[in-house]
Amino acid sequence: MRVEEIMSTHVRTVGVADSAELAWERMRLHRIHHLVVVHDGDILGVITDRDLGGRRGRNLREGRSVRDLMTPAVTTATPDTTVREAANLMRGHGAGCLPVVENGRLVGIVTVWDLMELIGRGSERPVASATRWVLRDRGRRPHAQTAAKSTHGPQRDVRR
Repeated sequence: MRVEEIMSTHVRTVGVADSAELAWERMRLHRIHHLVVVHDGDILGVITDRDLGGRRGRNLREGRSVRDLMTPAVTTATPDTTVREAANLMRGHGAGCLPVVENGRLVGIVTVWDLMELIGRGSERPVASATRWVLRDRGRRPHAQTAAKSTHGPQRDVRR
């Protein structure tokens, strides 16, 4: 499964010169935990609700800009990044989100919450069942379990 299948495409952003209080209000308004910090289309960082001190961080945010509190080193993914690779990038860098970039343009974001939601609902992709081979029939066609079953009740396998 690829990041493009689980990422959010409506990414909320904030500018580096914006106030920390504005960033907090934007997060609160949209009920999100991460904002991508951009300037002239370039990703400069990420700011989280934790960076902003959470609900009780008014004193931390007062008189400060996003530039003062953001995390400048940003790890990004592409839409083709596998979910496993994204999870390992987030785990390895201690990141709660990965901005998704394609051709230098921000196209989405994937968060820990997106990964948890994926795990919680399970894979929705159909998974092909494995072909079962009987060892004594090596080199022959796969054992067809349904061919031995009858619609008139259970039968025993009489091959010995």
